[in-house]
Amino acid sequence: MYKKLWICGAFLCAGLSYAQQTETEVESLDEVVLIDSKFELKRENSGKVVTKITADDLERSRGQSIPEIINRVSGIEINGSRSYDGLNLGYYVRGGRNRQVVIMVDGVQLSDPSAISNDFDLRLLPLDQVASIEIIKGASSTLYGSGAATAVISITTKKPVNKKIGLQIQSTLGTNQTQDDQDYKLAQFDNAVGVSGRLSKFDYQLNFSNRYSENMSAIKSADTNEGFDDNPFSKYNVYARLGYKINEQLKFYVYGNFDKFNSSFDDSFMYADADNELKSEQFRTGSHWEATYKNGSFIFNDSYTKLNREVSSDFPNKYDGKVYAFDAYNKYVFNEKIHTILGVNGIFSNFNSFSIPFGETEFKQTVSDKTANFEIVDPYVNAVYVSGFGFNLNAGTRLNIHSAYGSHLVYNVNPSYTYHLKEGYLKALTSYSTAYITPSLFQLFAPNYGNTDLNPEESSTFEAGLEFHSKKMELSAVYFRRNSENFIDFVTVDPVNYISEYQNVPEEFSASGVEVEFRLELLENLDFTGNYTFTEVDEKFALRIPKHKINARLGLSIAKNTFTSLSYQFNDDRTDSFFNNNTFENELVVLESFGVLDYYISHQVNDHLKIFAGVNNLTNEKYEEIFRFNTRGRNARFGLALNF
Repeated sequence: MYKKLWICGAFLCAGLSYAQQTETEVESLDEVVLIDSKFELKRENSGKVVTKITADDLERSRGQSIPEIINRVSGIEINGSRSYDGLNLGYYVRGGRNRQVVIMVDGVQLSDPSAISNDFDLRLLPLDQVASIEIIKGASSTLYGSGAATAVISITTKKPVNKKIGLQIQSTLGTNQTQDDQDYKLAQFDNAVGVSGRLSKFDYQLNFSNRYSENMSAIKSADTNEGFDDNPFSKYNVYARLGYKINEQLKFYVYGNFDKFNSSFDDSFMYADADNELKSEQFRTGSHWEATYKNGSFIFNDSYTKLNREVSSDFPNKYDGKVYAFDAYNKYVFNEKIHTILGVNGIFSNFNSFSIPFGETEFKQTVSDKTANFEIVDPYVNAVYVSGFGFNLNAGTRLNIHSAYGSHLVYNVNPSYTYHLKEGYLKALTSYSTAYITPSLFQLFAPNYGNTDLNPEESSTFEAGLEFHSKKMELSAVYFRRNSENFIDFVTVDPVNYISEYQNVPEEFSASGVEVEFRLELLENLDFTGNYTFTEVDEKFALRIPKHKINARLGLSIAKNTFTSLSYQFNDDRTDSFFNNNTFENELVVLESFGVLDYYISHQVNDHLKIFAGVNNLTNEKYEEIFRFNTRGRNARFGLALNF
């Protein structure tokens, strides 16, 4: 561990830090952010430290997945992003879990009512369709509703190209192996093709992508510490969009999206090889409407999602869920200083579940959508005051109206002050925000485990920090503290008969920490970027959350068309729990710290062709994300992207 910390210190002393895969070309001081106000405000007028992963950043992450990229953002640990593709992902942000994180795609919150945490699975979204990602941490329920307690991840998909027809093709080949199986067999394949364009007032887009990987087992044998048979993973995605610009003031588009993946997995309860399989598919359709007028605009986003999952194992299950979500809001600017939002957000969810009773062969319904459903309709208001002399204030409130839990008020107050320097600015910020998280439908109605007496979680977050921004250097440091009540946990109520259920934890829960982000341009073609996160969580809730985490990257433009980078990630010791088959009890175990070094290079051959390659885990570091589950060792990838 000390060796790894020394390496981290060497990186930081050199000024190396990684906040968000920063572009070698320096961001403009006029960079705008959207997520913390729904207005395009200059970063200097934003009261939060917003992480923005741009299109250029994503270009330099080709061949990777969205969870891998987001996992390099300060304050975030996406557990499972370094393991085999079929592993369920855990979103750990500021001591929270999946259900405290909201994921937005093109302005609409996505969720899965049949999932335990009601969370959207980022494995379903292909990277080639993403234009940019904005991330804001802390309670953001005022603008984004129930569940936005620790972070909001807002993903914007690519728009049609501005010509009659454009063609984009990308293909990546790579290995997929553990630290103990370095055979360098081609075992991971990513392919994507997209056609888009504009014809008069119409625009259109059609994308197809697929991913396949093999050559890794999910878990290791408890006896030999070796893997079992391969657990292959495959997925594909189809996306179609059609837009129309009625006039200069009114435009809209409609879209349809279909995702499907198949994943085999082992028996993690007995740590045994198995032929289990998970099939998951999602159909999503929706629209975006925008009407502009003097000093304002009205925006309406909506989506309808139908999800199906089937688990083939010793305990087969089937689930299906439906979600309709919309967000309608009016933006208006008074005197170029007061930016106001007045809106209403709605989510309507339900799910069914089916299982095969012991001794039978046919599925029987265990949960009906006539019971497992709820409606949320929230009016909200938010305002941002930009004084012009440095002081800024972002404040708002939302009334959560839930069909089962009644109404609850949340609010946000976020003042900041920007002091302009000869080059750049120094910004001081603070905020206090509250959040309200209703139990998921699964936690309420799941067979054997559900508990209809659950109460909603409530939390509050305090933040204070500084941000310095100039042409050649960026530095920010934020302290946060989050307090939570009625935390929902999975509790064993009768260990003799193996009976467990979801319950509210009676004691209060707190998490605090510091997030530091840094970027330094050493030379015109050389930059160091990085971040450090310290997270202190009550011991009972600290599973799989590293106390110290560091990301660092050195980026070099060798020539006008060639870029290369060296990235390092350090995760501190973490605790995990597992079921001991000998004692029939859950036990805690400490997972050792680890550091992973990655290399990437790309070259723009001409206007139409780019080639790229990378090596992950250069030193073939051995580590675990989850007890007895495999992680990726040294792996290589190579790909090309065509643009016409």
